Amino acid sequence: MTVLPVLWIVWGVVAAILLILLGYRGTLTRYEEDQIFLDQATSLEAREQGDIQKKLDKIRPYLVGTLWVIGALTVAILGLYVQDAIRHLM
Repeated sequence: MTVLPVLWIVWGVVAAILLILLGYRGTLTRYEEDQIFLDQATSLEAREQGDIQKKLDKIRPYLVGTLWVIGALTVAILGLYVQDAIRHLM
């Protein structure tokens, strides 16, 4: 088996993980609101928003890492295609 099909399979798996992470982040941020809580009467809402922010902070490194990996795999795949094209032209 050559390297290119393996890279495409790995790229597909990483892309699926990225989509799952983006979907999870989307469901979390659906209920997040941009507001300032000034009094104690809204402390429950403030705590809920804080919990959402903590969850977002937990998945952010995984999301960034997945984006870097998919970018590197894309560059590697394109590099192999360019290398193959140059080899066939010469």
